[in-house]
Amino acid sequence: MPVLPGAEPFRHEGGEVGVLLCHGFTGSPQSLRPWADHLAGLGLTVSLPLLPGHGTRWQDMQYTGWQDWYAEVDRALRELLDRCTQVFVFGLSMGAALALRLAAKHGDAISGITVVNPVNKVHDLLAYTLPVTKHFVRSTPGIASDIAKPGSEEVGYDRVPTRAAHSLKKFLQMLDGELPQVTQPMLLLHSPQDHVVRPADSARILSRVSSTDVTEILLEQSYHVATLDHDAERIFEESYAFIGRLAPAVAKKGSTTGG
Repeated sequence: MPVLPGAEPFRHEGGEVGVLLCHGFTGSPQSLRPWADHLAGLGLTVSLPLLPGHGTRWQDMQYTGWQDWYAEVDRALRELLDRCTQVFVFGLSMGAALALRLAAKHGDAISGITVVNPVNKVHDLLAYTLPVTKHFVRSTPGIASDIAKPGSEEVGYDRVPTRAAHSLKKFLQMLDGELPQVTQPMLLLHSPQDHVVRPADSARILSRVSSTDVTEILLEQSYHVATLDHDAERIFEESYAFIGRLAPAVAKKGSTTGG
């Protein structure tokens, strides 16, 4: 199947500091492309992969699960680790959950993580019946484009495949048990007014990780897809400053470029 316009993966070869960006469930790289472009413009090496089953049509996603999505970001991370002296992992929603698992599994190889509206649990009432309903109900209404900013649209599916949703649920249950293995510096940004992920998810993650260097920022002007919303520039600036604080190569470059 052809990839939807704007949903293509993105790669930029920059300096010795790399950033992996992970998009969300039923979404696509388009939701993070402005963030990727911002970081690439500041000289970083950037990888923004397209998760399997995403960016085409929702029916294609029925045949994928969390193992496929995680394998793709793990592959992209290993490429960056081979290429760069320091690597950071950023993510939105489920992409943030994938970033947290990468952090739990790769340890000190990852210099820091930035998560935006991270998901910790599937709260929908349907979640409790997914093991059964996935065999009878192929999809439910979509969750894309929860954005406050007028005219801003997310390239994502208008339906959620129930098989994939069940896989996501199992992944998040497993990840919750792995969160204490996350020790890296973490920047967590979340929207109090989010119609997809509950604020309780961010609170749960903050209470479970072992990271001691943690910054929490509220995105008061945005809904779930904050990277395409009113607070996007703040996310871009705060995340670059986060890298600059932890990566000497970027801090040195920033002093000469004004970045």
